[in-house]
Amino acid sequence: MAFRTWFRFGPATLVAAAFIGPGTVVTASMAGAQFGYALLWALVFAIAATMVLQEMAARVGVVTGAGLGEALRNVVKHPSLKVGFIGLVVAAVVIGNSAFQGGNLTGASMGAQGIWQDTAWVAWFRQQLGLNPWALIIGLLAIAILWGGYYQRIEKILIGLVVLMSLAFITTFVLTRPDLTAMARGLVLPAIPSGGALTTMALIGTTVVPYALFLHAASAAKRWPQRHPQSTDIVRAHLQQARADTRTSIPLGGLVTLAILSSAAAAFFNQPGTITGAADLARGLEPVFGVAATYLMAIGLLAAGVSSAVTAPLASAYALTGVMGWSSDMRGWPFRLTWLSIIIVGMVIASLGVQPVTLIMFAQVANGILLPFITGFLLLAVNHRQMGVFANHRWQNVRGGIVLVIAIALGARSIWLALGA
Repeated sequence: MAFRTWFRFGPATLVAAAFIGPGTVVTASMAGAQFGYALLWALVFAIAATMVLQEMAARVGVVTGAGLGEALRNVVKHPSLKVGFIGLVVAAVVIGNSAFQGGNLTGASMGAQGIWQDTAWVAWFRQQLGLNPWALIIGLLAIAILWGGYYQRIEKILIGLVVLMSLAFITTFVLTRPDLTAMARGLVLPAIPSGGALTTMALIGTTVVPYALFLHAASAAKRWPQRHPQSTDIVRAHLQQARADTRTSIPLGGLVTLAILSSAAAAFFNQPGTITGAADLARGLEPVFGVAATYLMAIGLLAAGVSSAVTAPLASAYALTGVMGWSSDMRGWPFRLTWLSIIIVGMVIASLGVQPVTLIMFAQVANGILLPFITGFLLLAVNHRQMGVFANHRWQNVRGGIVLVIAIALGARSIWLALGA
């Protein structure tokens, strides 16, 4: 019973599934290959910041019984500010996730291809139609998972995917036999190697993402729905469960990213040759650590891609219906059309092999602007009178303020990179 009080799986697993996507796999792989274990401290920092924000987002969902979009509509009253805020959410979360969905499906396709290779029918599909069949299959799988609109079922599927990728990447980490002493130094001694500033910010930026806050608040509201009259004791018990979920799922996501980075460091740091992505990492592991490592990496990449291909559209649907004031019923057509549109756009991008550079650049700028705003609005929402006795206390606001400063720095970094400065 004590274990269930402190650790459990729930809505925060969706957040872990969201940030351990192909983009994170690529970023962590390249960080390990280029800088060894030196940037592990940045990952610890990112997980701590994520836990601060996600706890507040989950608390808003549990206490108000609504998602973050609905809560922010109550906080942002001025018409001009509300229009600007809605426009920013649509640009960063909805349009941005459409571009990133192509990367999710492409990454999942790489994992599928690593496991099953290009069989005759896959090769025919590529040659005759010029399409990536794995992207279409995985996109259809994401549609099938979301179409029923059963939150509990979606949560269980994503928990399964997170456990699968955790086992795959952590086993790969064990096989690569990392340098534990160097790992310990990287974890506790903050340092940025020459040329590592942007990679440091990228590691943090792939973990602390705006749409995960919408996802967590709305899914927590679904998992622990309000019932009237609702006693303070019931809300307190639900919050205890939500915090246990956050303590379990977010650090597990960080452990997976740590395993990926450390595997790349063990295999490639100070070695001849370079890697440009997860596929290179998977191929590079085989000569030294055997075919098992390659397959494990492919399985992990497939699970990461599928989980992100489900959570990114789901988060977008929660965000858009929330800020627009539409019904958040998962079987309602506004909700379904939002996530369906994002998956279809992603399928087109990934199956045609399109490189949506302009769209992704736009999404980076929009996300960079949105993150500090969402962090600030989240602090307002969690201190709003509707939170009652569950509003932030002083030290929670101090921690949130520190993360807000980080969010501003991340926003500046995203805009700087996107503009090619």
